[in-house]
Amino acid sequence: MARIFAHRGMSAIAPENTLAAIGQCADYGVTWFETDVDIIADGTVVVIHDSHLDRTTNRTGSIYDLQASDLENIDTGSWFSQEFAGEGLPTLAQLVELMNEKKLNGNIEIKSNEQGAERTYQLIDAVIAELEKLDDDREVLISSFNQLLLAELKRRAPHLRLGVLFSKEALGYDWRSIVELVGADAIHVDEDGLTREMVQIARSAGVEINVWTVNSRARANELINWGVDGVITDEAHTFIELESGR
Repeated sequence: MARIFAHRGMSAIAPENTLAAIGQCADYGVTWFETDVDIIADGTVVVIHDSHLDRTTNRTGSIYDLQASDLENIDTGSWFSQEFAGEGLPTLAQLVELMNEKKLNGNIEIKSNEQGAERTYQLIDAVIAELEKLDDDREVLISSFNQLLLAELKRRAPHLRLGVLFSKEALGYDWRSIVELVGADAIHVDEDGLTREMVQIARSAGVEINVWTVNSRARANELINWGVDGVITDEAHTFIELESGR
């Protein structure tokens, strides 16, 4: 049975990567979401896709200049709808609390930090520390395009499950070597150009395969019939019945 991941939360009906968007997963019976995290100036891990504020907030500039005290005053909802005006920029700590409260599981993508190795190490350690606060019955999968980051995370927290993100341009014949060297459990691949043969090869190797970002119902059905483990979609509120094959 394939899992449905709500891409950046319920991003078709609420502003992406907000507590509102992720919290709505529970309202629709969606138990898994995908989201993105990075680190700001004072070491706080925040939930946001971009390294700049411009696209999804009422502010401009780099997230790397922010302090935790700035976050509640950043409006991440008005660009989407006035219904969500005043939605603050969430922290990973707040997200963990929400996961425990709503009984949600997360695919958390660690962004490839742009500030260098020292800050990347800080990001890794801060993510590990926050995830330790998850209830025992919560599940989490950590993904990234940065394979060196994932390998270091695995070294520091071998109990965490990892997924290597591949763009269609980067998915080569060496994918299995990369997965094994990183110590990952899954590959997360672009749906564009993915073939049944690739899915079968991954499954036969015992590697979980999750596919992004699938917003066509017909394509989602095709991928599930091929045997993928998960479909990451902006349309989770309408795709959820595909999990059980109804």
